Amino acid sequence: MTLYIEIRAAEGGADSRGLVREMVEIYAKAAVRQGFSGEIVDDRPAQVTLKFDDPKAEKLFKNESGGHRFQHESPTDKNHRIHTSTITVAILGALAEVPKVREEDLTETLYRKAAGNGGQNNNKTATAVRLTHVPTGIKVECCSERSQKSNRETARELLRIRVYEATQGAADAERAATRKVLVGAGMRGCKIRTYREQDNRVTDHRTGKKTTLEKIRRGELELLSCE
Repeated sequence: MTLYIEIRAAEGGADSRGLVREMVEIYAKAAVRQGFSGEIVDDRPAQVTLKFDDPKAEKLFKNESGGHRFQHESPTDKNHRIHTSTITVAILGALAEVPKVREEDLTETLYRKAAGNGGQNNNKTATAVRLTHVPTGIKVECCSERSQKSNRETARELLRIRVYEATQGAADAERAATRKVLVGAGMRGCKIRTYREQDNRVTDHRTGKKTTLEKIRRGELELLSCE
């Protein structure tokens, strides 16, 4: 089974965008601890999407959807005050029964992914792919440093999942929950977990379990498992 993890910056500006990168590292280390690895299929300043093809990924990451609140001393604050920033995580599973979208309902845009500070330089070829599902307005971008063909295939798979989730009826509501339901509004009060750097502590608000931030940064997510 293929599993996608979409990590987005929410509140906190530059700090929140930095936390997206930290969460990517945490999930990568957690996967390695379980004997598998993934890849980045969409990499933007405020959003990263990871792809895992190992069946163990679902069990490891299935409870990660929601708001993640970080309380830490901001590196950009000269007064060393404690700041609160948030990111959101959505788990998107590539279900076998997800129907294909009609070709006539899609529009595709090819573009070059900006590279370097400020985006002054660009790749020589337009390998990044942006797909839009016209009937719903749902858009997907895939701009990893790979081939145009690979980016197109990944973008199509992600789009299928999102269109499926957005269009399912009440009878299939649990499996068809939209991304908004998965992650909440991204506000500081919408959280499943709090990471407190000043106390070296992480608290999962669903299970009540606590562990050290140091261990979570090593990828030991099982310490907060709901099981």
